[in-house]
Amino acid sequence: MIFQEIKNTIISLKKLEVSNERKLALKPLINYIQSKVVEDKNVNLNFICTHNSRRSHLSQVWAQVAAHYFNVKNVRCYSGGTEATAMFPMAGKALELAGLKILKLTEGSNPVYSIKYDENEPSIIAFSKTYDNEFNPKSEFAAIMTCNNADVGCPIVLGAEARFPVKYDDPKSFDNTPQQAEKYTERSNQIGSEMLYVFSQIKK
Repeated sequence: MIFQEIKNTIISLKKLEVSNERKLALKPLINYIQSKVVEDKNVNLNFICTHNSRRSHLSQVWAQVAAHYFNVKNVRCYSGGTEATAMFPMAGKALELAGLKILKLTEGSNPVYSIKYDENEPSIIAFSKTYDNEFNPKSEFAAIMTCNNADVGCPIVLGAEARFPVKYDDPKSFDNTPQQAEKYTERSNQIGSEMLYVFSQIKK
């Protein structure tokens, strides 16, 4: 069962308005997921940003949570970058505030985290990696570009059968400011509300 704290967050996020402009940007991704569901195929989604440190992780986690919440089967969410750095701790803090349970599995410059959203579902394993890392699918996946730099700097995503620009402003610009925690939560909430919208549109 999804943790109650996450259910409470989801109730709040579902009340956030997704603008018509964003709905238009999300429509091709919805169509892609729907086509896979109709064909009873796996839905492999790889969320890509330059450093795989903030927006791509938030998108990966919220998409997996949203798919589970709306009971869309066979959805597997991944993330990657054009280079590997580390998942920024404030991204994890924003997810913890939303009710997810995060456990640091390794130390070092690029820690590995277990992110759990349901008592009986496998944890999401999060760490910074390039989009073509062996941890990620090699083919039959959608590349979802979550930032401008990755979209421009990565004109070809090898193995992707579809590509969707679904870009978010980077909360990094508020690092080490009094607004940091607020802005990371704001971005997490925006991404969460949009991923919930996407999977709410899927007809099973």
